[in-house]
Amino acid sequence: MTTEATNAAPEPTCSARGCRETATWQLVWNNPKLHTPDRRKIWLACDEHRSSLGDFLAARGFLRDTEPFTADE
Repeated sequence: MTTEATNAAPEPTCSARGCRETATWQLVWNNPKLHTPDRRKIWLACDEHRSSLGDFLAARGFLRDTEPFTADE
């Protein structure tokens, strides 16, 4: 049995633990002790968790940028 619902890609969700909200932000980061300067990793965030995830990364010196996220990226 195939339906559009089962074939559709899941909506990208927030990276905060336990959150299932749709992502609206991407937090671009890297750990300079592990990654080369040009390597970028991305955490997705909903509006509610944008600040807390960003603060977590910034406190460690990992946050490089925060940008709006759209699912077609």
